[in-house]
Amino acid sequence: METATLISKPKSNSRAVKFLKKCTKSPQLMVGASIVLFFVLVAIFAPLIAPYDPLEQSIARRFQGFSSAHWLGTDNLGRDMLSRLIFGARVSLMVGLSATAMGASVGIVLGLISGYYGGKVDTVIMRFVDILLAFPGLLLALGIVAALGQSTFNVILAMSVFGVPTFARIVRGSTLGIVKLEYIDAVRAVGAGDLRIIFLHILPNIVSPIIVQATLGIGGVIAGSATLAFLGVGTPPPTPDWGIMLAQGRESLQLYPRLVMLPGLAIFSIVIGINLFGNGLRDVLQPKKLS
Repeated sequence: METATLISKPKSNSRAVKFLKKCTKSPQLMVGASIVLFFVLVAIFAPLIAPYDPLEQSIARRFQGFSSAHWLGTDNLGRDMLSRLIFGARVSLMVGLSATAMGASVGIVLGLISGYYGGKVDTVIMRFVDILLAFPGLLLALGIVAALGQSTFNVILAMSVFGVPTFARIVRGSTLGIVKLEYIDAVRAVGAGDLRIIFLHILPNIVSPIIVQATLGIGGVIAGSATLAFLGVGTPPPTPDWGIMLAQGRESLQLYPRLVMLPGLAIFSIVIGINLFGNGLRDVLQPKKLS
């Protein structure tokens, strides 16, 4: 037993090292990971690195330009732009991660059940998914927030519904391919129940596409939540949200374009970073890349 253990560990370590080497050889994955890591660190340490309270107002310092006191100037209410951008990263990442996790959880369960049982169960679940897909994602989220009320939690809930159909379809397709394999019949023959087969023998083998879709989905959620905030039905003010900053800066766009350009650049950067990371991760996780 000890010999077998000693032999198996190097193989596992070798595979992990090989995977990391593949990651470092993907330029877009490394660039995306660097951008995402930057925003994650900013969000985590926001209270420590923000020079001012993002909600602190001062009419006397409205629309100040770049200076040593306010590196990125102030907005229409005299609030420090840099501090609001820093705390805005925390809000955007919280919404993106929470909504993606909720949508993925529901979509994964629906896709597993649909692909495993098939028949009428598959038909009912897929028709439900088709109904969700019949509505444009942003319009559906807009309707949910308008019906439930304006709050950060309702934005997360609305954006999570946006991701359910995509995860359900991806997981269903992967499950259909695995459920026909011989080892699933063998596990079933020795008396394993459906839940054990689904969550211990099927789900672990379809993790790769789920991870990639979740990574890409976070960027879409961040952009969508910023759009809702821009339209006035997302995260309620005075929360330092990039979408709210865009909406408020629009009123002074001609005189102070930086009020729109700075939050717009932040949204663009994090979405691009997440998409680069997701695309790179998709290439690395392809079976042929690990062979």
